[in-house]
Amino acid sequence: MQFVKTALEGCVIIEPKVFGDQRGYFFESFNQKQFEENFGKVNFVQDNESRSSYGVLRGLHFQLPPYNQAKLVRCIEGEVLDVAVDLRKDSATFGKHVTVRLSDENKRQLFVPRGFAHGFVVLSCSAIFSYKVDNWYAPDHDSGIAWNDPKLKIDWQIDTSAILLSEKDKVLKNIAETEIPF
Repeated sequence: MQFVKTALEGCVIIEPKVFGDQRGYFFESFNQKQFEENFGKVNFVQDNESRSSYGVLRGLHFQLPPYNQAKLVRCIEGEVLDVAVDLRKDSATFGKHVTVRLSDENKRQLFVPRGFAHGFVVLSCSAIFSYKVDNWYAPDHDSGIAWNDPKLKIDWQIDTSAILLSEKDKVLKNIAETEIPF
């Protein structure tokens, strides 16, 4: 595996070594030893998966302490634009974001540490998205920021008229109006 740093400290793209032949392919999607060598000890406690159609945007989500989460995300089928926003108030990159295309073809993953908001939009007809988290889902500690906050200037690489949101995501507020506890 290759670990590629992004402009946001701690947010890292993971590119697996893929072995392919006429039968198909094989790759390690997770290796605890290599992961710990690059990130230190992270104890993943839950795996999640979603299937979404073109234009579905999920995010930008985070959980409030003590249930904040680090995530290791990947797209198993299809293609998404994945986004992580730095919400660490003491960080030089507070409010900045990184975008990465994750797909079944490139097999990339993104590690999103605690203190970040996370979201993605589906760019293909449909996508299956998978992620590991290091803390339990706690609905009472669920939070997020608006996907279209003008201060964030995220280019979602899709016509905004095609974006489909959950009722929960439709009411998220801009970063300036959201309690950021990190």
